[in-house]
Amino acid sequence: MSVLTISPSNVAASRAKSPAIRLIDVRTPAEFRSMHAEGATLVPFDQFDPGRFSRTDAGGNGPIYLICGSGARARAAAEKCVAAGLTDVAVVEGGTSAWLAAGLPVVRGRGAISLERQVRIAAGSLVLIGVILGFSVSHIFFGLSAFVGAGLVFAGVTDTCGMGLILARMPWNQAGRDHQGAACTASRKRV
Repeated sequence: MSVLTISPSNVAASRAKSPAIRLIDVRTPAEFRSMHAEGATLVPFDQFDPGRFSRTDAGGNGPIYLICGSGARARAAAEKCVAAGLTDVAVVEGGTSAWLAAGLPVVRGRGAISLERQVRIAAGSLVLIGVILGFSVSHIFFGLSAFVGAGLVFAGVTDTCGMGLILARMPWNQAGRDHQGAACTASRKRV
């Protein structure tokens, strides 16, 4: 399924002209709290429901721009929107990394390790543990390294990362949410 993309500078220009445009950040609450595009609203990917963005939603009648760290989660969320019949949806090219590189305003809060880095740390650790145990305990532990390698290949081919989906649900990635599940609020430090 094909989704539209838009550059961060075009998003900023469009938002300056029309406040009805919604910028939705689909990263984890911890990533959002760490840094997000100014004016973005948090809707974590694991809780993303395209039905909440109907034309009658409070928040505007304009297009919906989806943003994440690099674009993969936003693209998946956009595909959900298109499948649900929403047509005025686009992905911000390059995500918050490109937004920051374009010199656009961001809100910074307490730092967090991005989900992509968490996946690399976890996958690398599991491969290393599998190799160490394979040499020192039993050759059967090499299977752990093979399993992680196969998972990484699958993630690369399908652009779907099971480990990322699991890590997104971990408590440290949910920090910053209140007891009712509302979006977190980061300290407003404009850059």
